[in-house]
Amino acid sequence: MFKHILIATDGSELAERAAAQGVGLAKALNAKVTAITVTEPWTALLAGEAAIAFPVDEYDRGAAANAERILGATSEMAKKQDVVCATAHIKDQFPAEGIVAACKSHGCDLIVMASHGRRGISRLLLGSVASKVLAHARIPVLICR
Repeated sequence: MFKHILIATDGSELAERAAAQGVGLAKALNAKVTAITVTEPWTALLAGEAAIAFPVDEYDRGAAANAERILGATSEMAKKQDVVCATAHIKDQFPAEGIVAACKSHGCDLIVMASHGRRGISRLLLGSVASKVLAHARIPVLICR
């Protein structure tokens, strides 16, 4: 059935539960996993001198450290279940676009992700990232709540 599952995670509690579902499914299907997290492009929210207070290189270092922590947790989860797991930090993309692009570039045949992540509950049933992935992905998407 599915041979290569893409697990998209932002490290939130709900995303970790979705990752556990994805790893469990991979174990049951003898599939491999690629776990990804996406870092949005750095943008200055303030104009002028205030924007200098948070330089791009600090943002990049913080994003890389956060991605390493998030992906390490999913990788360890897969390792405990003897599931082959690659990881990828997708940089400078918006989450939905990064997830869909990573799916294509890694040759995945299923996306597993949470219904919503750190962005709060802007929608009651389905987050905006999950909605966009559903709209643009050309493969099945498993949304976990």
